[in-house]
Amino acid sequence: MDKGTTNERREQIPEITQSLDELAREGARRMIHAALELEVEQYVQQLRPLRDENGHALVVRNGKARPRTVSLGAGHIEVQAPRVNDQRPNHRFTSQILPPYMRRSPQLNEALPVLYLRGLSTGDFEEAIPALLGADAAGFSASTITRLLSVWQDEYEGWRKRPLTGKDYVYVWADGVYFGLRLGEDDRLACLVLVGAGSDGTKEVIALEDGYRESTESWLSLLRDLERRGMPAPKLATGDGALGFWAALRQVYAETKEQRC
Repeated sequence: MDKGTTNERREQIPEITQSLDELAREGARRMIHAALELEVEQYVQQLRPLRDENGHALVVRNGKARPRTVSLGAGHIEVQAPRVNDQRPNHRFTSQILPPYMRRSPQLNEALPVLYLRGLSTGDFEEAIPALLGADAAGFSASTITRLLSVWQDEYEGWRKRPLTGKDYVYVWADGVYFGLRLGEDDRLACLVLVGAGSDGTKEVIALEDGYRESTESWLSLLRDLERRGMPAPKLATGDGALGFWAALRQVYAETKEQRC
């Protein structure tokens, strides 16, 4: 092969100087940009026939919004969403991909409770998040995590008090999960977990509650609360040999059959 031809081909190959993280961020930015453009194009095309009294289109492209920084799993990127001028009364285009004022991915928000529950203190987030997302990552201060913690707690309280009337749990599985945290000399904190399966096979977590070991009193409090919220007796309950659950079950749902795992 001609050396001149080989050298020309080498000169045509661009030199890759970006790191893997930079490539991931650039790829994410390009994909988001393409998705936003397609979303707006579909919106405008669908409404293109609509005209005002002068024959002008009621829905048209209107440049781009100001650049916005968004935190994603790939890191911290800058995006600039296209804008739409929708002149119809009581109508306004809102992107489903990048809603107004969104500054971080919902999936990233879901990851924050995991980090918190793994033992990362609120103060540690200010050091940990920039290490994961880059030095420019913002919006993850200790005060932000504290506010999010309040939201998570409110969501949990709403979930644990939800009505269960009409639920048809054919099977339930009960277990106690122990943590290293001790409340006293010999008292380990236990999380009481109850999972149910409906007649269609769909599984869902019914309850997650703190308990004293796996005592009858702890399980009794949990099961009575479920009964008060309308949960009917399941057909079959499965669990290990912990006597606390079975004693409580016989008091609240005596008709439920028992099976040891």
